[in-house]
Amino acid sequence: MENTELVSLSEKAVAKIKEYGEKMPEAKGKKFRVYVQGGGCSGFSYGFMFDEKREGDNVIQAGGVDCLVDSQSLMLLKGATVDYVEGLSGAGFSVENPNAKTSCGCGSSFGV
Repeated sequence: MENTELVSLSEKAVAKIKEYGEKMPEAKGKKFRVYVQGGGCSGFSYGFMFDEKREGDNVIQAGGVDCLVDSQSLMLLKGATVDYVEGLSGAGFSVENPNAKTSCGCGSSFGV
């Protein structure tokens, strides 16, 4: 089931998740998790990891990739898009979040 109204993944993010899933030994047999945690410059920060499915997780499917989002994080991520960006300051996953009222220059912290 494609739940793009919940959280969506860009084509670049899907490609990078598949690549990491094949290359990283710690990712074998696990799904990609996107989560929000307290902290960061603006109150909340994003996290990404390969993990086992837990009770209460929402599974978002995109491009053949399963993405896990816990229910609390989903409240802050609803409608967001996970992307993979490469630039002068480095490369990594980023989130375009319509719920964020403030964000900081690091790109991984936001406030609601």
